[in-house]
Amino acid sequence: MNNPSRLTRPSSLRGDSGYTLFEIMLVLGIIAVLVGSAIYMLSGNIDVAKEQRVQSDIQAISMQLRTYEMLNYRKPTTQQGLKALVQMPSSDPKPQHWKKLMESVPLDPWGNEYVYINPGKFKTDGFDLYSFGPKGVEGDGNIGK
Repeated sequence: MNNPSRLTRPSSLRGDSGYTLFEIMLVLGIIAVLVGSAIYMLSGNIDVAKEQRVQSDIQAISMQLRTYEMLNYRKPTTQQGLKALVQMPSSDPKPQHWKKLMESVPLDPWGNEYVYINPGKFKTDGFDLYSFGPKGVEGDGNIGK
């Protein structure tokens, strides 16, 4: 039953199993090129996503400012700032019915604080709330004015 010639003959597949270093490096190179091109093509979408986040942050903060106004009959002053939503202001006018409305004031996607001005320079009938944008300075790149 057992064929002795079959047992003694070396396997022809033994030397060909596995991948060579060249084949592995070639595959990794192709993957790196594909990932790099995908990141390059998506880089514009990241900027759009950051601007959308600024708009949603501004809406959320504005809603909390309106709630603050309903509770205290006025919005925080520019000096009190957005921190009045997190901790009770110590400067006048002190709120009569203060409540903590946010856990923390969010930073914009570029790591800067949002600008809050009351009464507003741009919206004279309300308040200004905006981000300096990617440049981080007052000017044309501001978002939310």
